[in-house]
Amino acid sequence: MSKIFILMGKSASGKDTIYKKLLEHKGLDLKKVVIYTTRPKRVSETDGVEYYFVDEDRLNKLKAEGKVIEHRSYNTVHGIWHYFTVDDGQIDLSRNNYLMLGTPESYGQIRNHFGRENVIPIYIEVDDGMRLMRAVKRERAQKEPRYAELCRRFLADEEDFSEEKLKEYGITKRYANIVLNKCIREILRDIKAYMAGKEPSADLQ
Repeated sequence: MSKIFILMGKSASGKDTIYKKLLEHKGLDLKKVVIYTTRPKRVSETDGVEYYFVDEDRLNKLKAEGKVIEHRSYNTVHGIWHYFTVDDGQIDLSRNNYLMLGTPESYGQIRNHFGRENVIPIYIEVDDGMRLMRAVKRERAQKEPRYAELCRRFLADEEDFSEEKLKEYGITKRYANIVLNKCIREILRDIKAYMAGKEPSADLQ
């Protein structure tokens, strides 16, 4: 049986860059899973690439059809934004390994749906000060910067990725994204081990 790797970390931890690098790695051949969101599309984003951008009516219809695998809601300064994964044929564990972006909460829901042994968390850590500087730089590049939302998201991360929540979902391993290439090498080594049916090296625990 193949694996679903859930890459997660607080905002501006570098997980998007790591996500792209892992998908580009030809030796892994990981397939991406595009999740859905009701939040507005950023200038740099494309529908169907980063997310499927939909409205709440579409979300409610998919829920009624029993196709929503996991669902998270965030009360932002611009209203409630929803993020969710849909059983739309993208995931087939009899054929491929997959890489997804998520949170401890979404990891828990996906794990419950596909089985603990098939879903692996990959948690990225970065110093809070460095994350904040990265986040401000990224937001400044937007056509209409949303600094209030940036601050809300930064503070919300403290709850979403709290030590209590990480413990609740059994997420114990951390990958420090201080030097990007070193972090990616460590993740690659562990993913290859899992794909080979082995446990990752103990020296990285």
